[in-house]
This record gives sequence, structure tokens and C-alpha cells, in this order.
Amino acid sequence: MTSVVLVTEELAPAAIEVLTADHEVRSVDGTDRPALLDALQPAEAVIVRSATRIDAEALEAAPHLRVVARAGVGLDNVDIPAATARGVLVVNAPTSNIISAAEQAVALLLTTARHTASASAALKAGHWRRSAYTGVEVYGKTVGVVGLGRIGVLVAQRMAAFGTNLIAYDPYVQPARAAQLGVRLVGLDELIRESDFISVHLPRTPETIGMIGEKELAEAKPGVRIVNAARGGLVDERALADAIAAGRVAGAGLDVFETEPLRSSPLFAFDTVTVTPHLGASTVEAQDKAGLAVARSVRLALRGEFVPDAVNVRAGGALDEDVRQLLPLAEKLGRVFTAVAGGVAARVTVEVRGEVATHDAGVLRLATTKGLFASVVAERVTYVNAPQLAAGRGVEVELATSEDAGGHESLIVVRGALADGRTVAVAGAGAKLVEVDGFELDLPADGVLLFFRYRDRPGVVGRIGTTLGRAGVNIAAMQVARKAAGGEALMTLTVDSSVDPELLATVAAGVRSTSAAAVDLRAA
Repeated sequence: MTSVVLVTEELAPAAIEVLTADHEVRSVDGTDRPALLDALQPAEAVIVRSATRIDAEALEAAPHLRVVARAGVGLDNVDIPAATARGVLVVNAPTSNIISAAEQAVALLLTTARHTASASAALKAGHWRRSAYTGVEVYGKTVGVVGLGRIGVLVAQRMAAFGTNLIAYDPYVQPARAAQLGVRLVGLDELIRESDFISVHLPRTPETIGMIGEKELAEAKPGVRIVNAARGGLVDERALADAIAAGRVAGAGLDVFETEPLRSSPLFAFDTVTVTPHLGASTVEAQDKAGLAVARSVRLALRGEFVPDAVNVRAGGALDEDVRQLLPLAEKLGRVFTAVAGGVAARVTVEVRGEVATHDAGVLRLATTKGLFASVVAERVTYVNAPQLAAGRGVEVELATSEDAGGHESLIVVRGALADGRTVAVAGAGAKLVEVDGFELDLPADGVLLFFRYRDRPGVVGRIGTTLGRAGVNIAAMQVARKAAGGEALMTLTVDSSVDPELLATVAAGVRSTSAAAVDLRAA
């Protein structure tokens, strides 16, 4: 059945094309609350911008929802904790507007330096006042960048071309990295005192709200100009208006405000203040990139794959391509482990070995956790709720890394202790299952797998084949592993169809198997 993707605000045509290839795309006015709640009922994905509110009520109205996608950066209109509690993925497009936002900050800085906006308004009103709009050069001035993240870096790079002296405050950036960018890291107090221009590029958090306020503006270099194209509230607007009125601050350029939409402000009274209605992402390019980014994320999410831009998935750092390629294997190993163990383990260690261990492999633990519970709970297991399912059942899933892969390029071992004291281990490399409890294998980790442990003796292979054949189950591949002739053996079969528990028990009883398990990896 085709998944329903609900689009609540305007989306780039190219993004719609990406979605319609595999899904049914429906539209609704996200600001029409009753219509939105009704349209959410069959939706497995919803794509919003800033005007649609996806809160607990909206999530409750969408029983099939798997992903909420914001075609932009901010997520103030999405209740992330409520979505996470329901196992719903929340994604955005964090890099879609960074160039547009950086260019808007630079535009505001230059406009503030040369009074471009106010001079244009005056001339259009019929006033030719050259002397009233004498500005300052940017060349040779000190530009302080508060927040040296992706947008802050782009602003610094662009301002370097103007021959400025660049300083920055960011406690999470190493001095060596800043030096590579031609930026000197300083404390916030020093930046405030030394800067001729200050451009703010931080997220809005309890710690950053009002971080440039009355105290900082009182200590600022006389004649400083302030730019905020990041988030409203980072600069105290009342304190900024007072500082401009007092002559301590020469001007400001603001694209964001503490309350939006903004209809009036004491800042509007000053010709030296340029204000724009949150236009940082308002370019054709940014809108197209945001739409395409979330459309691709929605496709990944609806296929059950890992989404790098998910904001409510605890996966570690940036996803390396070598790590990404192992995600399906990790999830399948989690499924195989639970099947072989016969239930959920109390503690599981995901061992990541080989070259891949040099990267951030946290997402492989997450993928394994998702696999561990896939056949255990009735609800759909996702990258979002897998950690919650583990925590709720008291299961600890740990990650261990080693560069020794024992002859494999990369190896994943899932090892766990069961409540009865047994230890179970399964391992995979590439796309293959290579070990189950010390028995070496070489089988594709795909299809429906059957495992039988028994005492090695003649006739077992034929008996299992005959019983399955009579039940209409075709064997696609088979391997028998043993540690010594006449000792314990493990038979692993790949079959073409599902095997119900009753048939599995019949086969096991027929060969006096000490344990039998089946796992369907076709859906993984």
C-alpha cells in the first residue's frame, strides 16, 4: 500500500517530484486546524514549514505517522518530546539555508555601515540628503563573530575578503581550527570590547537568550554596530534601543526578533537600524534545497532507513559513509541475536572492529538496538523509540571498538548475556553472517534463516530437508558448522518462505535439536 505524505505548506516542485515517485502526496492548509487534524489521520509523513503547528494534539490525530519533516531549520512549531514519545522521527534541513543566512547577515552588516536602507527610503520619499547618511568603511575594522558554527564560518570567510580583522567567540571550537580560518578566538567580554561590528550566529537556548544585553552593550566599543540574523532574543532589543538612543551603539541590522511577527518596536524609530522580517532563508535556492532535503529524508524514513538529519535520534556525530554501509548489517545482526537467544538479553555489547572503528560508530549500536526489538514488541520499532524500548526493559546496549577485525575489513559482533547465564554472540562482515556462537559461517545475511543445533551424526541434513520439503518450504542455501566430528553442530538454512513456529518445532524434534530459531531478514 502506498504511503501517504501530507504537505501542509508550499514546497518546491522538485521536492514534490521526489515524493510522488513512491508515495501518495496530499496537500492541506496547515493553518486550518480542523482540516489539518482530519488530513493527518492516514498520513505516514507530514512536511511543514513554519506556519503549521505539529503538537501533541496533531500527533494524536495521526496514528500512522512515522516522520515529521520541517522544510527549514527551526523546529519551534514541532513538539519534539511528544513526537519522540510516539516513536515519530523529526527531521529538518539544517544546511539548506546556511549560505542564504550568511549572505543576509553580511548584507545587514554592509547596510548598517552605509545606511543603505534608510537612505533609499529617504530618496524615494523625495529627500536628497547625502550628508545625513555618511557611513563607515568595513576595511580595517574588527568584526566579532559570536558563534563559529556553519553560518558563522561562512560569514567570517566573506568578511575576510573585505580586509577585516576577524575575532570570534565560541567555546566549542578549538583555537587551531579558528586559526585555519584566519580567526582569533577570544572570550565574549573581549569580543564585545574590541569589535567595531558584532554578528551573532548562535542557536536560541536558555543560555544564549539575552546574551548581548544591557551589561554587554554598556561595555561595548563606542560606535559598535550589531547584526543578528540568527535567532530572536539573543540580543536584548530594549537594551539595544536604549544603547542606540544613548549614542553608545551606532546602529544595528536585525532579521530576527524575540516576538514574531513583529508589528512595532522602539528600534523602528532609528534610521540607523535596518530591520527585515526574518528573511534569512527567503531565497529561491534555500527554499528549493530545504524542500529537496526533507523529501529525501522522508523517503529514507518511510523505507525504515537511518536519516542523518533526524533531530531526535541519539546516534553520535556525523555519519561516515563506511559506517552508513554497515547499518543494514547491524540491524540484521540484532534480529539474529534475539532469534538465537530466544528472547531479550539483559546486557548487549556491540563490538565494531576494523577500519570502521576509527569513525564515530554510535549509530551502529542504535541500528543493532532497533534490530534487537524488531520481533519482540508489537509496536513498530524505529531509530527514535529503540533506545526507549531498551531502557523500558532494563536492557543495556553498549558499544566497544577495536581496530582488529580478525582478517575482515570490518566486523560487527553482537554479544549478550542472558538471564539464565548463557552468553550468545553473532557476527557479520560486509553483508554476510560469519559467526553464530563460535560456529563459523559464510552466508548472506538476507532472507529467512533457520538455525538448528544438534549432535553431529549422519542423516540429519536429509531429515530436515525432507520435512521442510513436505511442508512446501524450499531451501535456497545451507551450511553446517561443527567444531569436532560427532560433537555439537550448527545447521543454518536460507529458505524462500516464512516458517511458522509449529513447523520449526516439528523439524527440531525430528532431529533432536537442542535449540532451533527462525528469523526473517527480508523486512530489515
